[in-house]
Amino acid sequence: MTTIKTTCAQCGDIHLTPDDVSLELRPGGREGDYRFTCPTCTHQQRRPANSRVVSVLLATGVAFEVINPEPITEEEIEAFAAALETEPDPFRLLAG
Repeated sequence: MTTIKTTCAQCGDIHLTPDDVSLELRPGGREGDYRFTCPTCTHQQRRPANSRVVSVLLATGVAFEVINPEPITEEEIEAFAAALETEPDPFRLLAG
């Protein structure tokens, strides 16, 4: 099984599994933060994840979600709905 080595602020070096870690990506998916609960002291930890760390965590199978600090506006929803009505391939809209 894959293990991820990281550091707890109180306990020092610890080893986790991909299921023990969650990743929050910023829009664009290159950087973010990862979270875990230390298996020794049970304190919740949050660490920054640069592009290298993000790549490693994703490669090991860590679950992720993209965090958008700005919610979608009503205008964006209306524009998307209008585009769906005229676009022959709606999946193209999601690629942009």
